[in-house]
Amino acid sequence: MSDLHLSRNTIHFAESLPLQSGAILSNYNLVIETYGKLNSDKSNAILICHALNASHHVAGPDPENPSDIGWWDNMIGPGKPIDTNRFFVIGVNNLGSCFGSTGPMSVNPETNKPYGADFPVVTVEDWVNTQARLADKLGIRRFAAVMGGSLGGMQAMAWAIQFPKRLGHCIVIASTPKLSAQNIAFNEVARNAILSDPDFHGGNYYAHGVVPKSGLRLARMVGHITYLSDDDMAEKFGRELQRPAGAPDEYRFSFDVEFEVESYLRYQGDKFSSYFDANTYLLITRALDYFDPARRYGGSLSRALAEVQAQFLIISFSTDWRFPPNRSREIVEALLSNKREVSYAEIDAPHGHDAFLLDDARYHNLVRAYFKKIAEVLP
Repeated sequence: MSDLHLSRNTIHFAESLPLQSGAILSNYNLVIETYGKLNSDKSNAILICHALNASHHVAGPDPENPSDIGWWDNMIGPGKPIDTNRFFVIGVNNLGSCFGSTGPMSVNPETNKPYGADFPVVTVEDWVNTQARLADKLGIRRFAAVMGGSLGGMQAMAWAIQFPKRLGHCIVIASTPKLSAQNIAFNEVARNAILSDPDFHGGNYYAHGVVPKSGLRLARMVGHITYLSDDDMAEKFGRELQRPAGAPDEYRFSFDVEFEVESYLRYQGDKFSSYFDANTYLLITRALDYFDPARRYGGSLSRALAEVQAQFLIISFSTDWRFPPNRSREIVEALLSNKREVSYAEIDAPHGHDAFLLDDARYHNLVRAYFKKIAEVLP
């Protein structure tokens, strides 16, 4: 088993980028992290697309902070399901994020101040366009596979639609062809938590030297509830009360933390508000809301996927009520209607939407077997 061969770079793009909103970015940066080695004909490259609060740091310890382990470290690395002894894996931080790529925290060259609320709206399709430009810079004409979970799965699907000849396989995990009204509603509640924070200052809080932490905390708490299943929360926390030793076992009216699940949510909210940017949260949840490749085809997902050439692996999880299995099956049915090659697995896992990030032998063995087949045809 070899080393991870992790490398981090900031890639500058001097050419302007037209966005779906009609806005144009005159130049921008993307931060990437790569793992493994690119083979001689550059045919072993795998692109990993990240979800809402993740980044380019996909696997291994962060070179600058060894205690920070990549968000999909159990999936990617030497001897892991996506084996970096065989594949060259690329993690890219999306435009508009807050982990080094150009986003609301970056300086707007027209004002010499942070973009803040003036950063343009970005979409999943915009991200895919920047990723294709990145591939051009790296000399990669075709990815062996593009893979992502949740919002990352939307990007993988968009890749197959926008650049059908530039990927061999499309792996979509715990995702959906579009958000339900309920999902958009959850996102709107989270956004309003941020917008109503007095420290938000219309998105220009950088100039005031503050962070809308209360809004970010609440947004994260709302979101985190939707990532877990009811059974998983019951198993982790039940209805256990947090009472000091010797305290009377009686009800009392209090706004302090009393249940273990309350303590957990507040911890997650506090942690999130310490590292994530509020404007980025607003941008990315809007990108989630807007994604709907069938919209320009009269609502027909089958027509939207008519020109795809990639082979697909679609995976869903039984207790994921945020992006439930029936949404994945919509993608499968649309692909089959076009006589495209697709494999589908529905994993009976108790962990809700977060299952795609967790250790599950059935899930990981399936991904391992799929990528083994991809590797078998490489030079």
